[in-house]
Amino acid sequence: MNRGFYTIMAAQFFSSLADNALIFVAIGLLTAMKAPASLTPLLKLSFVLFYVLLAAFVGAFADSMPKGRVMFIANLIKVFGCCLIFFGVHPLIACAVVGFGAAVYSPAKYGILTELLPPEKLVAANGWIEGLTVMSIILGTVMGGALVSQHGSAWLMTLDVPYIDTGINTPTKGQLAVLIGVYALAAGFNLRIPDTDARYEHQERNPAKLIADFADCSATLWKDKLGQISLAVTTLFWGAGATLQFIVLKWAERSLHMPLDKATSLIGVVAIGVAVGAALAAKMIPLKKSLTVIPLGIVMGLVVTAMTLVHSLTIAVPMLLLIGLLSGFFVVPMNALLQHRGHVLMSAGHSIAVQNFNENLSILTMLAVYAIMITLNLDLNVIIVLFGLSLAGIMWLIGRRHATNQREHDSLALIGEHKH
Repeated sequence: MNRGFYTIMAAQFFSSLADNALIFVAIGLLTAMKAPASLTPLLKLSFVLFYVLLAAFVGAFADSMPKGRVMFIANLIKVFGCCLIFFGVHPLIACAVVGFGAAVYSPAKYGILTELLPPEKLVAANGWIEGLTVMSIILGTVMGGALVSQHGSAWLMTLDVPYIDTGINTPTKGQLAVLIGVYALAAGFNLRIPDTDARYEHQERNPAKLIADFADCSATLWKDKLGQISLAVTTLFWGAGATLQFIVLKWAERSLHMPLDKATSLIGVVAIGVAVGAALAAKMIPLKKSLTVIPLGIVMGLVVTAMTLVHSLTIAVPMLLLIGLLSGFFVVPMNALLQHRGHVLMSAGHSIAVQNFNENLSILTMLAVYAIMITLNLDLNVIIVLFGLSLAGIMWLIGRRHATNQREHDSLALIGEHKH
């Protein structure tokens, strides 16, 4: 990998680190405001909604200028969102603005990889991104928890800049100042990202035409023999991953008798497994072999169903590590293949926007189904078995679809194809 790639990774890591820490700071602020508990889940929802609502527009924006500049602008939007809280804006609105910046950021951070690197390095590059993203989730959780803790808040109030009145006179303002500093660090790395000299034709600005163009891009990827398989896998993965977080928390409470603050550590165990799986995939699976990992998705679904038999932490930890490892190992090659086909068939920004739309729509849908199951008071073990078998069954159907495509035409020959 060249120096530009590592600069992109540094920018991605610090931006994601601040995103994850911000959620905890916002939750702490809502608690201090004695806001209704129903507002807390909306913090995550606002992030996801903007990925879906802006999908038709952010791809064109990402392709309208060098990707490093797009990422810099997106980080400025995130900083603006944090600053809104300083001026008394409700944290839910402020987080929605940060989510807007995150939606703008995503097509650029993934799209630049296809401009900077040859196809054979995309699996390794995605291994880096997934690994660093998981690290930012874990460290962002630790950082956010430290900032809102009593000791952290007290320490922030002891900090002072000689001869300068910063106006930071509350723990919340101190917490936000730290986050703004992390976003600023990410923005500094954005400015160091090299221009790849990739230029696309003039981007449409008419909203109706942008939506029509986005629909065409989405149809193109779903019709492509490789694109439809990789897009189906990544869409399923992100929806299942978001739902699995809530299932693990409830399962830890019911089966392992762990309180919520302890149960959250199990999410970190899964995340560590994802990071290890992503790193192994980056080392072991070349792009040409990316579709060979589909059976691992079936295995992962079956392992999830085995959670119903576990009532001991000593067994639960290695099982969750295995679930994370399997998911990281099969999603990284699929992600790389999807980026490659998107780059070949259209532009980097547009293809990532289609991917974001489908994946986040899957998150919304699967979380809604899970919420309905909880509302119907279904037994948790029934929910786990239905979830695991559905995951394994859908992955089996995707594998069958790929086998059918191969009988009609050797779609694997398309891997490594140059841009049309």
